[in-house]
Amino acid sequence: MALTLAEKIIQKHIVPGSLSFKEGEPIERGTSIAIKIDQTLTQDATGTMAYLQFETIGVPRVKTEVSVSYIDHNTLQTDFKNHDDHRYLQSVAAKYGLYFSRPGNGVCHQVHIEHFGKPGKTLLGSDSHTPTGGGIGMISIGAGGIDVAVAMGGGAFHLAMPKIFGVNLTGRIRKGVGAKDIILEVLRHESVKGGVGAIYEYFGEGVEALTVPQRATVTNMGAELGATCSIFPSDQTTRNFLSSMGRVQDWTEQKADEGAVYDKVIEIDLSSLKPLAACPHSPDNVKDVDSLKDIKVSQVAIGSCTNSSLDDLASVAAIVRGKHIAPGVEAGIAPGSRTTLLMADKAGILGDLIRAGFRILESACGPCIGMGFAPNSEGVSLRTFNRNFKGRSGTADASIYLVSPETAAASAITGYITDPTSLEYADPAYTEHGRISYLEGKFDSLPMKEITEDAQDTGMLIAPLDEKEAASVEILRGPNIKPCPPCKPCEDNLKLPVLLKAQNNVSTDDIMPAGTKVLPFRSNIPEISKFTYERLDPDFYKKAEAINFSGCFVVGGENFGQGSSREHAALGPMYLGVRAVITKSFARIHKANLINYGIIPITFKNPDDYDKVTAGDTIELKGIFDSLKNGTSFNIVLHSNGGEVKIEGVNDLDERSRQILLQGGLAAYTRNGGQ
Repeated sequence: MALTLAEKIIQKHIVPGSLSFKEGEPIERGTSIAIKIDQTLTQDATGTMAYLQFETIGVPRVKTEVSVSYIDHNTLQTDFKNHDDHRYLQSVAAKYGLYFSRPGNGVCHQVHIEHFGKPGKTLLGSDSHTPTGGGIGMISIGAGGIDVAVAMGGGAFHLAMPKIFGVNLTGRIRKGVGAKDIILEVLRHESVKGGVGAIYEYFGEGVEALTVPQRATVTNMGAELGATCSIFPSDQTTRNFLSSMGRVQDWTEQKADEGAVYDKVIEIDLSSLKPLAACPHSPDNVKDVDSLKDIKVSQVAIGSCTNSSLDDLASVAAIVRGKHIAPGVEAGIAPGSRTTLLMADKAGILGDLIRAGFRILESACGPCIGMGFAPNSEGVSLRTFNRNFKGRSGTADASIYLVSPETAAASAITGYITDPTSLEYADPAYTEHGRISYLEGKFDSLPMKEITEDAQDTGMLIAPLDEKEAASVEILRGPNIKPCPPCKPCEDNLKLPVLLKAQNNVSTDDIMPAGTKVLPFRSNIPEISKFTYERLDPDFYKKAEAINFSGCFVVGGENFGQGSSREHAALGPMYLGVRAVITKSFARIHKANLINYGIIPITFKNPDDYDKVTAGDTIELKGIFDSLKNGTSFNIVLHSNGGEVKIEGVNDLDERSRQILLQGGLAAYTRNGGQ
C-alpha cells in the first residue's frame, strides 16, 4: 500500500517490540507508538532544566547520533544569572558529548538546518518550533525538556500516531508574495487548533519552486496549527541547499509513495496567493494585507526562527534598496544565524539594510519572546515572527501583526501596512525558480559558491569532547541554578479549590511568561513559579501561598496551553500545588508536559459543564487510582453555591501516560524502569 512520506519515516523509526504493524501498511491513527530519536536540540530557556533532568538519569554520554545545546533565547546578560546558565550548559555539553552552539551563533532552528539536519531522520527538540526541520525532510517534533532528556539517554519518544493531512501546492508564488503567506493561508483555513493530532505533509508541483529556507518557514509555523509537525519532501532543491552548506553527503531523497492516501487534502494555488497578515492577537486571525492599508505602523521587526534566512534578507533588501525607513517607524533585523549574517555581508545585502535605516540586532530570538525591541505603548508592530499573543512582545497594549518579510519591508518604507505587490522594485534574488537560486548557482551576478563559503565556518560551534577528555570536565553551577523539584505523589481522592478559571486558547505565555523579567529564572523553579498564571490572574501565586501550596485545580476552555513547548508552564503549576487541569481541550505539548509533572489533564465529556464551574468552587476527584489503572472516566463532583453537581471527565490517556501519573511523573516512572 502506498504510504505518505511521514508514515515512511515513522515506520523506519518504530522501536522494535513496541508496536506490532505490517511494514508498508498504514499504522492506525491514534495508536500509541514509540519512535527512536536520531537527533535532539535544546535552547537555553528550556535547556538548563532538561540537562538537570538528564543528569539524574545517570547516563555517562548522550546516545543519540547528534545532540546540540543552543544559546539563543536569553543573551542579554543583564546580571550573573544568564551567563551562569550559559556556563552550565557549555560544561554539560562537554561532559556528556553534545555540540554547543555559542551565544551569537544564531537561532537553534536555523543553525540546525544549516549544520546538522538530515533528510529522513528524526529530531526531538525542547522548543515548539523544532518542526522547522521538516523543511529539509525530517520528522521534527517539539516536546518538553524531560522528554528530550529521556531521548538523549537512549529512550524512545512516545506519541499517538498522528493523522496525515496533505497540502497540495500548485503554481508558483509571485514576486512580493512570501512563503509566510503560504502558512498564513493554511492557518486561515485550519485555525490554531485544526492541526492537533496531525502532521501536515506538503507536496505538488509548487514545492519545486520553494527553497529550503522557504519550506522551513512553512514547517516552522505549523506549530501554530497545533500540529505534531510538518514536512516537505527532500529533492534536488534540498540537495542543492545542503551542497551550498558544504554537506551534500548528508542528502538523501525522501518522498511519498505514488498514490499515497492522506486523511484530508488542502489545495493551495500559489500563483493566486496574496500577501496576508495575522492580525492581533492570534496567528489564525488572517486577513488580506490590502484590506489593512490604512493602518499606520510604528515598528517593523524582521527575524526569528520563521523568517531570518538569507532568502528573507534578500527579499527585504530588494524592496528597500535606495530607499529609507519612513519617519516615525523604527525597524530592526535579527539575522537568523552568524552564517546568514556573513553571507548577507558577502552578497552586499547587509549594507543595503543598514543604508535603509535598519538596526541590526543580535542573531538570536530576541524580540520574538519579548527580549528587547518592544513596541511603543499602543503601538502597531509588524513582525515576521510566528506568534502575536497579547503581551508576548513585551508591551501589553501593542497590536502585533504577523507578516512576510516582503510585507514588512514595504510597510517600513511607506509607514503604513502595504501590499508589496503594489510596489515597483528590482529583485535580483527573484528568478523563475523562486527566491535565491541555489538551482542556478548564483545571486544577482555573484556566484552562490562565493557567498556560501562562510556557511562552512563552524567556529562558533564547539564539537563534543571524546569520552576520555569528557570524564575530567567539571560541571559549573551558579547560585541561581536549583535542582528540579520532585512531583507530588499521586493520591486516590482530592478535594480542592478551583483557584483559576480560564477562557479558550490560553497560551503557555499566559501560563508562564517569557521576557526580560522572567527568563533569568528558568533554572530556578521556586523563583519562576511566582509568575505562574500571572497574565490570567495577577494574584494566583498569593492565592496558592495563602493555602500553603496544599493543592488546587485549574479549569480552562478550548486549546488550553497552545504555543511554546516550555515545560515551565507545567513545572510552575506543579510547584504551586496544581493537581489537575480540567478543560474543554488541550494543546498537545502542554498536555504531555502536565502528565510528565504529575498533573492530571482531564477534559469535560460535556463541554457545557465548563459553564457550571466558578473560580472559588471546590472540586472533588474520587477514585483516581481506579481511573488511572483501568482507563475509566474521571469521577468529578463540583461543590458550589448551587449545591453538588456530578460531572464526567474524559480519560483519553494511554496506558503509559496513566502509569506516569500513578508513579508521580516521568522522572519517577523512568527511575522505576519505565520505558
